[in-house]
Amino acid sequence: MNIFDILKERGFIAQTTDEEALRQKLDQEKITFYIGYDSTATSFHAGNLVTIMAMMWLQKAGHRPIGLIGGGTTMVGDPSGKTEMRQMLTPETIEANGRALHAQLNRFIHFDEGQAIPENNATWLLDLNYIAFLRDIGRHFSVNRMLAAEAYKQRLERGLSFIEFNYQLLQAYDYLQLYKKYGCTLQMGGDDQWGNILAGVDLVRRIEGVTVQAMTYPLLTTASGAKMGKTAAGAVWLDATKLSPYDYYQYWINCDDRDVEKLLKIFTFLPMAEVKRLAALEGAELRQAKRILAFEATTIVHGEAEAKAAEESSQAAFGSGGDLDGIPTTSLTIARLKDGVGLLEIFSEIGLTKSRSDARRLLQQGGIYVNHQRIDDVEAKLTTSDITPMGILLRSGKKRYHRLVIEG
Repeated sequence: MNIFDILKERGFIAQTTDEEALRQKLDQEKITFYIGYDSTATSFHAGNLVTIMAMMWLQKAGHRPIGLIGGGTTMVGDPSGKTEMRQMLTPETIEANGRALHAQLNRFIHFDEGQAIPENNATWLLDLNYIAFLRDIGRHFSVNRMLAAEAYKQRLERGLSFIEFNYQLLQAYDYLQLYKKYGCTLQMGGDDQWGNILAGVDLVRRIEGVTVQAMTYPLLTTASGAKMGKTAAGAVWLDATKLSPYDYYQYWINCDDRDVEKLLKIFTFLPMAEVKRLAALEGAELRQAKRILAFEATTIVHGEAEAKAAEESSQAAFGSGGDLDGIPTTSLTIARLKDGVGLLEIFSEIGLTKSRSDARRLLQQGGIYVNHQRIDDVEAKLTTSDITPMGILLRSGKKRYHRLVIEG
């Protein structure tokens, strides 16, 4: 199949500038394409993985990705999809975040092996001459057309700063620079970026006299309406230091039954025939499809060894045997246990709840477990009698586990 048709079948494509032209281009040429990411954090999350997976698919088909980090545009802040102005980060934080994001992208598209191009728009944006930029670039933009864009229309009701109003010009300028430097002819991004991406397509046409393409991905939500990659506890980070491989695995294995097929299509490389087979499973058998989804998704991000450890840890935590090493772990001294440690205190301390009062509410609702036993006493303490050969296994609600390893 044409790579365009593969991406479409798997649910990656929301909008394109010219579907048939792009399909032919991807079939007949080896193109250079790019996706941009602003440096707002030190790690990507599972929502960003949609774009990363699409880059990997295109790279497998022989096309060359540019992983663009927005060291310049992050200084301004993209208003798209935001109800208020982004928090302004220091230049030092933006630079550090950009380095971390490029290092993470390297695991997926392999800059160090020459298979992809790392870029940072700080290279051409930070030293721009503003007056020259307005004369050469700004004159090609219609304020009326910009205000008609959905991103700006929504923000006008709440207030749009002048600095944010510049963002579309800067993103369009990125496309122009990457076309000139690398012959880049396709920009991709989330569907909320459609207006910004089209501005780049138009700018390249006006200045270079060539037609380049755009493609966006749907903004995924779960069956419950939650934004993909977000949970009540926060973002589902791809960085193992921010979210353990075990917790990452748990995010996927505990997905809504209604989301299984969609997630298998987008977040694994399994053939579509296998995706369809797994998605057709029902009842208790659907658990097998979720285990495969969790294993495949965790392997892509953390590697097969970590995925196996998380799988075994999950089985162990749910009473099926296996290795517990992948469960999030905290060390606790035997001395503290001899004196007794308040259960509400320890749940708050290790992050299974946000506070002691949250722990109290959870306990009163029947959601606190020690070594698979539900605890009902708000005055309960952990002592040396709770130690097992595996340490002490704590559980918050139905799905969140943490292991205490006893030392000294």
